[in-house]
Amino acid sequence: MRTEPVGRRVWTVPNLLSVVRLLGVPVFLWLVLVPREDWWALGLLAFAGLSDWLDGKIARLWNQSSRIGELLDPMADRLYIFAALLGLVVRGIVPWWLMAVLVARDAFLTLGLPLLRHYGYGALPVNFAGKTATLCLLYSFPLLFVAGYSGIAGDIAQTVGWAFAIWGTAIYWWSGLLYAVHASRLVRQGRGSAPNSAVRNGTAPQQWNTAGNVDESRHGSGRHGSEANMSVGRRSDDAGPTSGGRKGAGSPH
Repeated sequence: MRTEPVGRRVWTVPNLLSVVRLLGVPVFLWLVLVPREDWWALGLLAFAGLSDWLDGKIARLWNQSSRIGELLDPMADRLYIFAALLGLVVRGIVPWWLMAVLVARDAFLTLGLPLLRHYGYGALPVNFAGKTATLCLLYSFPLLFVAGYSGIAGDIAQTVGWAFAIWGTAIYWWSGLLYAVHASRLVRQGRGSAPNSAVRNGTAPQQWNTAGNVDESRHGSGRHGSEANMSVGRRSDDAGPTSGGRKGAGSPH
């Protein structure tokens, strides 16, 4: 019986959890803006965080890594950040400039993707700073919602929530600058490597690591990065992810 390659799987438990998490984004935003049921919204946000950890764990333990999972996972994280920020801004809990600063960082990275694709590279792997920033921001938003309530709990939540928000925003931009440096290095390498047409046709034989050297052990295959391994390979249409798992790869956080 023919077995589907791991990297091309769609119907996996981690992917199902990611889809459920994505479906929860509009529900979360509705709970925050319409009935203003903050505790239900915070419960949904806690479930999203738990499922985010769980789908990565399952992907590694059950060998259910997939390309679509590498796209869905960071997408869900960013949408929850955006939805929570939007709710906080509309309700006047945080200023609009905080949302503008965070959105500007993602727009900054998005503008560089066409240039990377021109030289045959896919999206950069997630670095540790990006994951740390995402966690700080996702911790800060529930606390800022609680800060809207009076009492000592609200005061403590406001102090701790803003600490997470400020640190998260700073690290978020720092990770963006790291991506920019990484991308500029790859573009310089791409200018002296195989023509882009060869990459598109799948005939470019070389793989590149971040040091600018050819990775002789991985000719003819694509490669997804991880937090521990910042190497980026040329894209290949028939290559699956590495054994490092689906978490920590795909679009930058």
